[in-house]
This record gives sequence, C-alpha cells and structure tokens, in this order.
Amino acid sequence: MKVGIVGAGISGLACASRLAEKGIGVALYDKGKRPGGRLSTLQLDGRTWDFGAQFIEQGQGAFALQIANWRQAGVIEPWPAGPPGALVGVPTMARLVTEMAAHHDVRFATQVTRLTRTGGGWQLGGPGLDDGPFDALVLAIPAEQAAPLLSLHDLSMAREAAAIRSRACWTVMAAFSERVSAPDVVADSPPLALAARDSSKPGRADSECWVIQADAAWTAAHLERDAGWVAEALLEAFADQCAAPLPPHTFLKAHRWRFAAPHGHAARPLWNAQLRLGACGDWCAAPDVGGAWNAGTELVERMIGNWAGVEAAEAVLAK
Repeated sequence: MKVGIVGAGISGLACASRLAEKGIGVALYDKGKRPGGRLSTLQLDGRTWDFGAQFIEQGQGAFALQIANWRQAGVIEPWPAGPPGALVGVPTMARLVTEMAAHHDVRFATQVTRLTRTGGGWQLGGPGLDDGPFDALVLAIPAEQAAPLLSLHDLSMAREAAAIRSRACWTVMAAFSERVSAPDVVADSPPLALAARDSSKPGRADSECWVIQADAAWTAAHLERDAGWVAEALLEAFADQCAAPLPPHTFLKAHRWRFAAPHGHAARPLWNAQLRLGACGDWCAAPDVGGAWNAGTELVERMIGNWAGVEAAEAVLAK
C-alpha cells in the first residue's frame, strides 16, 4: 500500500511519519522549494530569521510525544527570553521539519493541481507531474487550497474546507548594525502582533536579527501593498516600541503569509473511506504547530481503523 500526501509541512510530515511507523509507503509533494511551511527559516550570511512560527508550546497527545523525541534528539530547547514555556528548534525552527523530511520521499518545488481517481487508485497531476497510482490520498494544505481539489470528488468535504477562513500575516525580517534597545520579545502592541530578537534564541549567531509580525487587522488593511512598502512601515511601527532610535538596518525583507491563522475550524480531519481521500491541517484542530501535528496523526488513526475494518469484513466474506 502507498499513500500520496500533498503538502510537506508539519501536518503532512506528521501524517507521513505515522504511516511509515505502520509500514505504509508514503510520497509527499510540496510546492515550496525546501522544508519549512509555518516553521520556515531564512538563512543568509550566517544570520537566521524564523519568519513563521516563533516558538512552539508544550503539546498534548501525539504532539507531546513528538516534543519528547525532539528533546531526546537535541533539536529543541527552551527559549528563556520568550513567552513562558516557549520551545524552539535549534539551530533554527526549520530544523524540526528538515529532520523529518529527510526520512521520507519528498518532492519539493512540485505543485499538484489535479487529482484523478482511476481503477488503479489516485493519480496526481500538475506542471511536469503525473505520479501514481496511490491507494489513498491526503491533502495536508491550507483549507482554501484543499477545497477546490476536493470539490470534484467529495462535495461534503469540499464544503467543510471552504467554510474555513484564514487570517493573513505580514512578516518582516530585519538585521541591524548594533543591538536594538528593546526587550527580546514585544507582543500585542498594535499594529504589531509580535516582534522577536531571533538571536536571543538558543543556538543562534550573535547577529542582531529581528522578526516583526503585523497583527491581523493591519495585515488585512494592507494585504496587497508592495512588500518594500510593508517592510518600511512595520520597521517604523517597531521603532515606536523601542526605547531609543533604531540603529541602521543592514537587511530588510517582508514576507506575506496568506494562510497564517485559520479560524472556524473543522471538528476533525476529513476522511472519505470509500474514496480513500482525506485532508488535514491546523484548520482541522488548533491553529498552531501542535494542532497541525495532531491533525496529521489523528487522520492516520482514522485511515488505519477503516482499513482494518475493511480487511475484517473481507475475511468474513471469504469464509
């Protein structure tokens, strides 16, 4: 048996890891160029910026077990300067997904635009892509991207995904020539949702690197603005929070997360046992890294439970 997974972020990788533990083959496809998703890190000239999730929290269920595994492997540590209980990947947040992706067959820079159900299973299609067949298929992507792919096969699942709305987030990565006169973390100071001194995290270089994230209201008001304008505007907003004028910046770049924080979540991961088609992500649980992880593993339990039931029924019919 082999399962195709569209999306190699935290939820897709959690799903893949759990399937692999069950002895099931997996292939993942992601339109990004490298592992990351919400745990993305920019690395440049020895400097780093975790420009997605700044930290993770102690989890529950399957995610708590994964955090314990990360701790044992030495790839996650507490962030004393961060919020209470904050944990970060070392030397970057992306390390967590990079380590996971290395154990799977992942095709990056590959966009899936077409799902085709054939007699032999599922076929994936897109620019330069025609892969399959797969016995089952999982969409581990934002709800807004999953809905149109689901719509030709299961309208009920497509409607559930289409009901989800994600808040966007403009994020700025900045580096300065000298130390900024500000706390290591500035939170909930409109229009800023969070500003964090990335170099205050364990395992980072001493370079003065900051990640500045706008709140949902400001992002929505300026969603389609030029990235250069956004970078300057948020830098000015950050300067207003500092105790002294900002030193000259040596790097400045803005990134727009269109699907940063889903709301109106589905009750659980979606699964059509007859079609062997599923969907998972943080939009199926809590809108954070732990929610994404638990959604991916919960979907596998539903899939395995369904397959076990089918096998049992077939065995009875065969007698």
